[in-house]
Amino acid sequence: MAIEFDPKEISEATVSAGYYGSAQITFKTPVTPREGYIAAYKRQSIWQVTGSEQMMFSPKVNPDNIARGFVYDHSGFPKGTGGGLDMFGIDWEYIEQVGGSMVRPGKPFIEDANEIADKVVWPDIETWDWAQAAKDNANYAGDGTKAVVAWFLNGWYERLISFMDFEGAVMAVFDDDQKDAVHAFFTKLSDLYIKILDKYIETFPFIDGFCMHDDWGSQKETFFSPAVANEMIVPYMRKVTDFIHSKGKFCDLHSCGQAFKQVPNFIAAGWDSWSGQPMNDTQKIYEEYGDKLLVGILPDAFDPAATSEDEQREMGRAFANKFANPGKQSMVNIYSSAMLTTAFCEGLYEQSRKNYAK
Repeated sequence: MAIEFDPKEISEATVSAGYYGSAQITFKTPVTPREGYIAAYKRQSIWQVTGSEQMMFSPKVNPDNIARGFVYDHSGFPKGTGGGLDMFGIDWEYIEQVGGSMVRPGKPFIEDANEIADKVVWPDIETWDWAQAAKDNANYAGDGTKAVVAWFLNGWYERLISFMDFEGAVMAVFDDDQKDAVHAFFTKLSDLYIKILDKYIETFPFIDGFCMHDDWGSQKETFFSPAVANEMIVPYMRKVTDFIHSKGKFCDLHSCGQAFKQVPNFIAAGWDSWSGQPMNDTQKIYEEYGDKLLVGILPDAFDPAATSEDEQREMGRAFANKFANPGKQSMVNIYSSAMLTTAFCEGLYEQSRKNYAK
């Protein structure tokens, strides 16, 4: 969407306390932040989006969100709490020091994937209080100027880990004696997720897209080879992303760890975007795959205290010239908060607006 840049977009910007460090700049954008964010997912970027254009949504109605201590809605759920039973009855323990939950290892619910069919009790989502959730969150999107991204935790591999502990899950996707059971489980799991996502869309019409969580890597390496991921997980992800797209929503993958080798699988699985953690060379990923995936790119690190504002603006412009191009679009990585100073964002916004207006 080519809209000519107006200098007033910066001169009439406002600065307030925000998520990104001590201050967040809000430009006088030609369309709402929500429209700008959605445009990026349509590969019609108007400026280089940074994530400040969207708001997270993770409703209490889904038991996983309570168990994981990850509720972001208007239900009044106390922050910094969580734990308890997830949608499959698996018990999570909230760890205050890390601000999240985990299944205590050492006593896995199952030790062999072939036990899944007999032992796993599937949730009846119709018993969840969707009507109350709709009332609680009727005004969640506020004035509608920001995109609403619904987070969905415990993807395919993570769900298997919750049943089997990490060691059991990683063996199950390799072991020929267990793989058929994993395939059957992931097939049924994808069908369940589609039903839940459909219920989200029906109950919360303000949702613009989904961010689904499935970690595939450690600090140094991916958990399994690309061939294993392509065989064991990708088809089931694709079933869900196809559904999300059929509903006119975008889908982002949140997958932690070193996952450079898995990027072709992320693309094959139908994800629109991915922001890798800093152990990934996101700039190289953009160069190789930016025409097929909206890559969240990490700017080069700098010390704001030792870098003048003029230099920061120039760094923002240089970043835009390298990564904000109409033919190969991208977004700023969600792990970039330390670099998103007011001055850097001014340079980035102005230059990206000019680039995308060409």
